[in-house]
Amino acid sequence: MNLFTALHSAWPVTRQDAAILTERGTWTWDDLDRATAMVANLLDSLHLPERNGHPPIVAAHVDKSVESLVLYLATLRSGAVFLPLNPAYRSAELSYFLEDARPAVLVCRPDDQEWVIPLAAHAQVGHLFTLGTQGNGSLLTHASLHGDQHEPAPRQEGDLAAILYTSGTTGRSKGALLTHGNLLSNARTLLRHWDWRHDDCLVHALPIFHIHGLFVASHCALLSGTPMRWIDAFQPAAVLKHIADRSAPQATLFMGVPTMYGRLLVQPQLKHDAVQGMRLFISGSAPLLPAAFEAFQARTGHTILERYGMSETGMLCSNPCRDREGTRVAGSVGKPLPGIKLRIVDDEGMPLATGETGHVEVHGPNVFVGYLGMPEKTAEAFTPDGWFRTGDVGRIDGDGRVQLVGRAKDLVITGGLNVYPAEVESLLDRLPGVTESAVIGVPHPDFGEGVVAVLTTQAGHVLDEAEVIRAMREQLSAYKCPKRVFVAEELPRNAMGKVQKNVLRQRYADAFAHAFADEARQQQARTGS
Repeated sequence: MNLFTALHSAWPVTRQDAAILTERGTWTWDDLDRATAMVANLLDSLHLPERNGHPPIVAAHVDKSVESLVLYLATLRSGAVFLPLNPAYRSAELSYFLEDARPAVLVCRPDDQEWVIPLAAHAQVGHLFTLGTQGNGSLLTHASLHGDQHEPAPRQEGDLAAILYTSGTTGRSKGALLTHGNLLSNARTLLRHWDWRHDDCLVHALPIFHIHGLFVASHCALLSGTPMRWIDAFQPAAVLKHIADRSAPQATLFMGVPTMYGRLLVQPQLKHDAVQGMRLFISGSAPLLPAAFEAFQARTGHTILERYGMSETGMLCSNPCRDREGTRVAGSVGKPLPGIKLRIVDDEGMPLATGETGHVEVHGPNVFVGYLGMPEKTAEAFTPDGWFRTGDVGRIDGDGRVQLVGRAKDLVITGGLNVYPAEVESLLDRLPGVTESAVIGVPHPDFGEGVVAVLTTQAGHVLDEAEVIRAMREQLSAYKCPKRVFVAEELPRNAMGKVQKNVLRQRYADAFAHAFADEARQQQARTGS
């Protein structure tokens, strides 16, 4: 089934009800239906060519707006494949994605058109349109010339629906191929697991070039036929305004990344009475610090629900929604969602026992079908028996809860021993004055890699490197303890709030340069050269 058909069938019979509330006005379900039909008719009129046996690709390099959501839905409706791109990408980055994906259509911001035109021409993009946040641009102008009725293109579960590029922190960014069945199965599972109700209303403050905001948040609301309070760009005050607003539709759900929760926590308005109408707060895309988990609980009376997912799979695990299903545990991403299998294996792919740490592998209808134009990378990503290698490292406790300890690429191997950054970071974060930490491994002459900690601190607090190392040695084995400690104003993050440890490894690559120099001098003394 075409994913759009499934979403559309859930929309209320009373199409004049509010579907999306924005600062610029309210969109009804009828407005969404008619707008997506007109854009879909425009796409159909272009007679777009297929690419390598796949439907044509429509790429969007635009800011968040309801109109950009309409573009996504219209792309599905027409049977084409949607490729969302971070609007922060500049020339060199955008050029790579266009040449790799070869979209038939590119939609960009009006102000970017001048520098985008040569990139699109070089990548042989057949059609270029513009779309602004105020409903301006050539896309809607051309769409307005087409009818507002459209029969969704027939699609099967295995047909391609979207392409999401991975972050590319370990090399060339890869385009994950997601089918209509992948996306629909995950959305239906989340609706059941998160107990989505007919009177729910989502405060949508996430970007929509990423799986969290475009698929998880939007799909849940659209597939349940419940309204969204729409915020184009996250602002803590705007979120709290919507949450505190008692007028219909009353906000009941919020999805955010840890950075958003951190910014909400510094708002004095965040109190019990301000969130009394809320049912559920969900966090994902990056680890939530236990301190933030506890502070939010104390300030609001709500326990944040943490979950685990990735671009290639959608959501994989979730803490419980209903009280009868158990408690939400800080530092855990909960249990695998219904229909999803998860296992922990060692370096040879052998299953590990409960409580043992190893590589996370998953299997289910939500798992993508491969990487665009990369058969070798696709083959590497899957085991011979069809399980996806997530690249994450974790363990499963006796209650079946999953705890992630980091990415396999972030594992530090020092003196032949494995150090899992999350274990060290959890202790560093508890030190007085520390607000956040990141543990990395950088070249070391004796140990191969040396453990380095990068910390952010409370305003005015001064940390002594030797004291931090001494405090850690009282709690950890010596090989796990940082050998160097640095204080930074902030940690580098990607658009979804994940700490970019590859950037930190580059930044602090010379942390043990003195040790290399000492080793060289000792070698000279030994050889007499």
